[in-house]
Amino acid sequence: MSERRDLRRRSPLHIAVADRLYDLNVDRWRRVTQGHSLFHSAAYLRMLEHLQLENIEPRYALISRDDEPVAAVCMQIARMDLRQVGAGGDGAGKLDPLRARVQQRLLVCGNLLAYGLHGVCFAGDADRASVWAAVTEVLYRVRRAEKIAGNTDLVLIKDLDARGIEESAVLGKLSYGCVPTEPNMVLALDPSWRTHADYLNGLTSKFRSDIKNRVYRKFAEAGGVVEVLGDVTAHADELHGLYLAVQANAKLRPYTLPGAYWPGLAATGGADVVFHVARVAGRIVGFIASLRDGPTAYAYHIGFDRQAADAGLPVYLRLLHASVEQAIAFGCREISFGRTALEPKARLGCTPRDTYVWARHRHPMINQLVQPLLRLIDPAQAPDISPFKAARGESA
Repeated sequence: MSERRDLRRRSPLHIAVADRLYDLNVDRWRRVTQGHSLFHSAAYLRMLEHLQLENIEPRYALISRDDEPVAAVCMQIARMDLRQVGAGGDGAGKLDPLRARVQQRLLVCGNLLAYGLHGVCFAGDADRASVWAAVTEVLYRVRRAEKIAGNTDLVLIKDLDARGIEESAVLGKLSYGCVPTEPNMVLALDPSWRTHADYLNGLTSKFRSDIKNRVYRKFAEAGGVVEVLGDVTAHADELHGLYLAVQANAKLRPYTLPGAYWPGLAATGGADVVFHVARVAGRIVGFIASLRDGPTAYAYHIGFDRQAADAGLPVYLRLLHASVEQAIAFGCREISFGRTALEPKARLGCTPRDTYVWARHRHPMINQLVQPLLRLIDPAQAPDISPFKAARGESA
């Protein structure tokens, strides 16, 4: 009891909270985030602010010890309703007026637009346990302030790996529940690979032949080509239409990006963001955005013509390989492909990386009821596929 009482006291660290990044001391923010993820950078966060996403509002916090910043915290207030759940195909709009009435406000520590722990950026010498305790106070302050606009029913901290869960163990003592999610599919890149051909040569003959015949040859026979898109702004409308075609089919759509996002991402990322497009007879039928974030590349956003894909064009798989090729060119050590389509990504050579979120309901009684149920969640498991020669003991 005494430990819990101590944890519920104000943090000895100093906390500053703001609705806009530039309402904080941006020089201090940069001191903490310099050399860390692009998703923590002032340029990226300001780009998102300027887009004014329809149902997502940013919140920020700086945590300091005396006059030295030790952590930067990125949060989002997300307003969601039932229109964002379930496939949004033909006929779904008829029920939208009713589905819009069932609403929920979430406070998310992290970035709904990306996989990974992008909620907290630690200074190099920060005591992570004490910072995590301060993060809970940050979330409490933001949640209480949001009562002016309406309650935030659920608080989520996403996406942590096993080490992150261990470092943030204090949250379990403050009524947060640890929830497993579907794994992030990650492809480790052999340092000896210099080209996509090197990657293919590392596969067994069965998987290599499958890629060459079922993906590359079939795509080429349909007249398809893949190329780097130099002018994203000029083709933003086409990219956005392809993104919406995939977005509408997603089972959960916590956000929908505006068309201005694509040129905004390209301008913010510079050489660290590359768009590949798939064309058939000159028409763009798909795209993928690859993002370099230190040693990790993200197959970040994808969109494609669903009718063409349903007709048998392997545009999705061809674009995944474009992202592999780009990650090798970036010089990255791994590619994060995210949590969807586990089987085709496993066939690429990806392995699952366990991912978790911390969750807490604002109402203590509901939270007590919810926590045991969270432990029953059984996320989908990636198939066990070993496409590489080394994994099967075959010689190169």
